[in-house]
Amino acid sequence: MATGWFDIHSHFSPPGTAEQARAVWQAMRDEFFLMPEPYVWSADRQLQHMDATGVAMQLLSQVPRVHAGPSLTRVHEAITASNRYGASQVAAHPDRFGLLAALPTDSAESALAEMHRTDALDTDGYLLVAPFAGVHLGASFLEPLWAELERRGKPVIVHPDAHAPGAQGRPSPLVEVAFDTARSAIDMLYAGVLLKHPSLTVVLTHAGGAFPAVSGRLGLLGTEQWVPNPLGLSSEDLAEQAKRLYVDTAASSADSLLGPAVHVVGEDHVVYGSDGGTPCTSEANVETVIAELRKSSVLSPMGAEAIGRRGFSLFPEAARRAAV
Repeated sequence: MATGWFDIHSHFSPPGTAEQARAVWQAMRDEFFLMPEPYVWSADRQLQHMDATGVAMQLLSQVPRVHAGPSLTRVHEAITASNRYGASQVAAHPDRFGLLAALPTDSAESALAEMHRTDALDTDGYLLVAPFAGVHLGASFLEPLWAELERRGKPVIVHPDAHAPGAQGRPSPLVEVAFDTARSAIDMLYAGVLLKHPSLTVVLTHAGGAFPAVSGRLGLLGTEQWVPNPLGLSSEDLAEQAKRLYVDTAASSADSLLGPAVHVVGEDHVVYGSDGGTPCTSEANVETVIAELRKSSVLSPMGAEAIGRRGFSLFPEAARRAAV
């Protein structure tokens, strides 16, 4: 097995014209994301920083942009093109990169169609954005998708919509994404997704966002008569599903964030993710996350190193490439 850490959560941006990059930059500034200049992703720079921080393998993904105005048909087309570009980067660097193929979840049919298109790309797992076009992951019509994901056996990464409109004059990646992750996780639990599909491996990004901190409310209040509970789930059912989730460390290395996550899912369900390759995560941020994990008072003495290498066991195909 390769030495170094395994980063399950990093992003890429497909190439485009300077005008396109500037349009994205302006759209982000309109949502209070005040980047000083347009962001351009570089595989070479990503690889250099991986070497500098001791990361052997990194999974790439792109969060689809649903709020920029195009129809869902055009969004679907952009996701297909993005997945193909991500696969080209993996093909160029198979021992360093893997791919999480993004799937649209406005319908099971859309998601399954894109999944079948990515079969030729040898993806390592799948990225589900929640909410996607207003749809959270507990929607009953997504049941065929969950069944097929379980059958395939590849991990599923649940990522919030980082392109959602800002709130209170601040960009959504600062705070709003944490609450969207909590909403998505709770929606999945009440839909019984992890009870119906016990072989699924689901990773919530950013230490589960606000979900670990509010999960205690489910145990106390979640099965009260005044709470809609169509499946009649017990508190134990909800807690059992929560413990089966994994979480990553992206932007979440502080003990105040790790503590609730470890309490809910256990240290053995925490895996390293950097959130690199995106304008909201600088190289200095990535280095801070690694340093904080290594000095954490929440984790066991060797916990950070185990977290840093847990991706090798969750993503065996990528691990085999890294060992070449």
